[in-house]
Amino acid sequence: MKKLLLNSVVVMLAAATALSGCSTGNDSNKKENYAANAKTEESAAPSEGPFVLGSKPVEFSFYGNYDWYTMPPWGNDLATGWIKDHLKVNVTPVQSGGDAATKYNMMIASNELPDVMWMERGPDVEKLREADMLVPLDGYLEKYPNLKKWLGEAGINMLRSEDGKLYQFPNWYTSQPNGNAGYVINKKIYTELGSPALETTYDLYSYLKQVKEKYENVVPIEVGLGAQGDGLDVLYSAFGEDYQVKYLGIRGVPKDNVLTSIFTDPVFRESMQYSNKLFREKLMTQDVMSQTADQVKEKVLNGRVAVFAAASPTKYGDPGNAVLKKEDPEAGYFMIWPIHKAGLDKNKIWPGTFNQLGWNVSVITKAAKDPEAIFAFLDWFTGPEGQSVGMWGPPGLYWDGFDADGAPKFTEKYTSDSEGRDKLMATITDFQWAGNTVFVDKSKAKFEMSLPEDKRSWATEQQTKITWKTQSDATAFINLDPQPDSEEGIVWKQLDDLFKEVRAKALMAKSEADVLSILDKAEADAQAMGYSKLQAFMTEKWQENVKKMKGN
Repeated sequence: MKKLLLNSVVVMLAAATALSGCSTGNDSNKKENYAANAKTEESAAPSEGPFVLGSKPVEFSFYGNYDWYTMPPWGNDLATGWIKDHLKVNVTPVQSGGDAATKYNMMIASNELPDVMWMERGPDVEKLREADMLVPLDGYLEKYPNLKKWLGEAGINMLRSEDGKLYQFPNWYTSQPNGNAGYVINKKIYTELGSPALETTYDLYSYLKQVKEKYENVVPIEVGLGAQGDGLDVLYSAFGEDYQVKYLGIRGVPKDNVLTSIFTDPVFRESMQYSNKLFREKLMTQDVMSQTADQVKEKVLNGRVAVFAAASPTKYGDPGNAVLKKEDPEAGYFMIWPIHKAGLDKNKIWPGTFNQLGWNVSVITKAAKDPEAIFAFLDWFTGPEGQSVGMWGPPGLYWDGFDADGAPKFTEKYTSDSEGRDKLMATITDFQWAGNTVFVDKSKAKFEMSLPEDKRSWATEQQTKITWKTQSDATAFINLDPQPDSEEGIVWKQLDDLFKEVRAKALMAKSEADVLSILDKAEADAQAMGYSKLQAFMTEKWQENVKKMKGN
């Protein structure tokens, strides 16, 4: 409560500061602000030729707007040390101190911003833009080509603000599918049961019954953290062609360019009946709504699951495969093509999604003395050399140069010194602010698939063969959430709580008929709280995204 009150006071102070700057009774401050803004606008204007990194020192401050994020010292590791020495780029951290919201508001109120802010897309970025605190990046796109080349026009358009300008530099964006959602199978159990077909929902149900009959201490199907969706979302995908698990996240299903109720959706209703059947017959984890990530991990690593369905089952499937194979070369895990309801096209089933914009963004504030030099660095950082340095360290150590396809040529040390390589990668992961998913994924996959089968990364092989081919593009459905304090935002919070409660009740219902009754009541409750108005708002946002992606 104290924290909320403090944040409210800070916001009011910020508003008061902004208003006082516009009053006629503060002419000296007003003149100083005009002069400062004019100087910033002048420095933000692109120069005639591109800035060359290393031609002169580049210094900027960097703030990560997260409670959990503490930027390590720049230059103390091999990767950023190389950047500092060879490109003359030095970055000074500004820490959140474990309370990012308060730090963010205080910086706005005092108008003392860092040069670069690393944060979530959405309301916080727009607050800065509306206060005229951000540098537009459009003028740099042609001079520094990496972002435009790797993200593409559609992705760039999706990042534009309401004024049509680009202020955000994305992190871990992509122009091709990525993700790990799907089904991991215990190889030894599968072989011992005769390697039956595992394609349809009926196949899966029959297989799980066999597991339960023969393996007393094995969970037939582990679905991870059910309270967060996880494997339940994956099972949902089996019942509809070209359905996205993202529909569960936005609590709505698109039909004829309008979002409709998730509670009346036939695919959701059938998937909940199926999940309920697995739960009632004890074929599914019985503590699905309360178990922890550590409990899931322990079961997978010890081979006590026959099927593991999750949003990212490779997270535990990869180390689990290594542990089991070490004990028995014939054991381990493998992934299968996504399960589908009989009669549906298996190539139109999508257990996971990706979005082109990736994770978060960096914005350059008007506090920066040389915003173009900062953009030039970010654009280099997101290109092939920057990504290679940022992922695997300086050239000549674990990689050295590029092949004809533009992929890094990994050295012998990359495989022979995996411990040193992984240790280095762990130390530089907190500097990955401009991740280029396509470049990194393609580089790793190309190298791994060139190795003998027994030397390949298990996770990369599963991604290459299955998961990257079975994730759908949900870019059009991002950034639909209303402002928390708006009328629609209040409804969204109530709906979110209702959905989570209802899914838990439906999963544990006494019968399939009870599942439908629970969902019918949920529909009535949702409409009473303003569900239709919320969906109209989110439909408008979705259609705006569609237009942006088309360049309109």
